[in-house]
Amino acid sequence: MGLVWFLGWFYFYLLATASSLAEKENEEAVLNQSGGGGVRMTIHHVHGPGSSLAPQPPVSFSDVLAWDEARVKALNSRLTKKPKNDTRYTKSVSVPLNPGASIGTGNYYIKVGLGTPPRYYSMIIDTGSSLSWMQCKPCAIYCHAQADPVFDPSASKSYKPLSCASSQCSSLEEATLNDPLCDTSSNVCVYTASYGDASYSMGYLSQDLLTVAPSQNLPGFVYGCGQDSEGLFGRSAGILGLARNKLSMLGQLSAKFGYAFSYCLPTSRGRGFLSVGKASMVGSAYKFTPMLTGSRNPSLYFLRLTAITVGGKAVGVAAGDYYRVPTIIDSGTVITRLPMSIYTPFQKAFVKIMSTKYARAPGFSILDTCFKGNLKDMAVPEVRLVFQGGANLNLRPLNTLLQIDEGVTCFAFAGDNGIAIIGNHQQQTFKVAYDVSAARIGFASGGCN
Repeated sequence: MGLVWFLGWFYFYLLATASSLAEKENEEAVLNQSGGGGVRMTIHHVHGPGSSLAPQPPVSFSDVLAWDEARVKALNSRLTKKPKNDTRYTKSVSVPLNPGASIGTGNYYIKVGLGTPPRYYSMIIDTGSSLSWMQCKPCAIYCHAQADPVFDPSASKSYKPLSCASSQCSSLEEATLNDPLCDTSSNVCVYTASYGDASYSMGYLSQDLLTVAPSQNLPGFVYGCGQDSEGLFGRSAGILGLARNKLSMLGQLSAKFGYAFSYCLPTSRGRGFLSVGKASMVGSAYKFTPMLTGSRNPSLYFLRLTAITVGGKAVGVAAGDYYRVPTIIDSGTVITRLPMSIYTPFQKAFVKIMSTKYARAPGFSILDTCFKGNLKDMAVPEVRLVFQGGANLNLRPLNTLLQIDEGVTCFAFAGDNGIAIIGNHQQQTFKVAYDVSAARIGFASGGCN
């Protein structure tokens, strides 16, 4: 394997190279609340104001939907428990996969510091990923183009590669669903994070100081120091995993702040937040639903959808249809997917009301239900997603519809033959709480302020 061939050379590169990076002030603020406190960070939308990760050149909306479909296929693949294989050279869906394509692996990112002294990087947050990774010099095989300078481990006084015999190396299979590799010449553990859509990152399992706020850091943060990262990662420096796994950023911060986090995902016109710690549960009127665990992939966040209403009336779906298919909530999927047994009556109920006011327009990509008109001018029936225990998302028009062109607005849901996924478009401007220690997920309205 090419990467392993480079490992010995890279090890001596780390020892021989030395430089200093200027310390950059992080904009994030620390929460000093009861219950052990926590940390609060700003979430940026990739297409938001002042975004450092805005695609260059801009991508088409059809490309965004193509990537979204690729992610859904990857999530479904993880839950079918297919035998592990190297996905780097196969494509499960037709998606433009130029190295470093700017479609992006997610819509939302935060800025964190890594190393001593810390240097700050724009990192995609992903509830569907466990292992965090960042591109690192010398990029022995390939690094996609990123907005920030590539992290240089030799410039960090606290950087440490992890050995093949380390407990963290042994935990990689659970975190990545790929077996760890080892370079016996330098005894460095090698990770592979593959995403089912032919995107992947490969490199050295490492430790360093993670800085999440000016006065809050995590020594010995375990992450992947990427030497070969190819696929749909946009201009980010890498991925921060928020899944339920001891190697995720959440899992590693939990000992300090508590095993919980919340976020508010903004629209492209604003900013949101990510709060880590039990303190993130305080101050909002959350309605909770049980956090369930899937036996095939326990790191994902499962919940149970029990009803959908349109204009105050329940959609005609048998209770068994809601229970038959697993449902996850995911920060990286854009469009909510529903099994056809639920999507079809839901779509019909919505069209029945909308078609009395607006003419139909041709479907667009995975969005099969579109109308003539601009979203800001439309009168849209309220859609409510109801979950076990009474928690719900009372969707606003901006969560229910998506304007794809001037005068064309589409229903922001899609039918699928796999699992149900609550996507980030439906979560926008809601506070979503993940109380892992208490096994519950909460929703609160009120925006991202």
